[in-house]
Amino acid sequence: MVHLIFCLRRLPHLSREEFQRYWREHHAPLVQRYATALGIKRYVQAHTITPALAQGIAAARQAPDPFDGVAEIWFDLDELAARLATPEAAAAGVALLADERRFIDLPNSPIFFAEDRVVVDGDER
Repeated sequence: MVHLIFCLRRLPHLSREEFQRYWREHHAPLVQRYATALGIKRYVQAHTITPALAQGIAAARQAPDPFDGVAEIWFDLDELAARLATPEAAAAGVALLADERRFIDLPNSPIFFAEDRVVVDGDER
């Protein structure tokens, strides 16, 4: 399994709350609708929150402004290329990209594939 990580920044005219509501209530159902066509095994939305602790941690590291959220989508690598070559996946990709343009600042939202390397998992030591 591999997963796609998409670090999202909202369009400038949207508040974080508007962005996250749209992402959760409109875009997530679209991803669910197209999950089979795209071969999506798991989809997780991580919505940024702003506790005071996070601001301190970011300041100590001289970190840039946080993303508004992170989407993670898991795929089976062995079937991904064949799945994406289907007309259904092409149509799904077009529909999802069109919707993303409504709320995501795409040029400022990094996207990449990754493999997990678990370092800590629960209470195992």
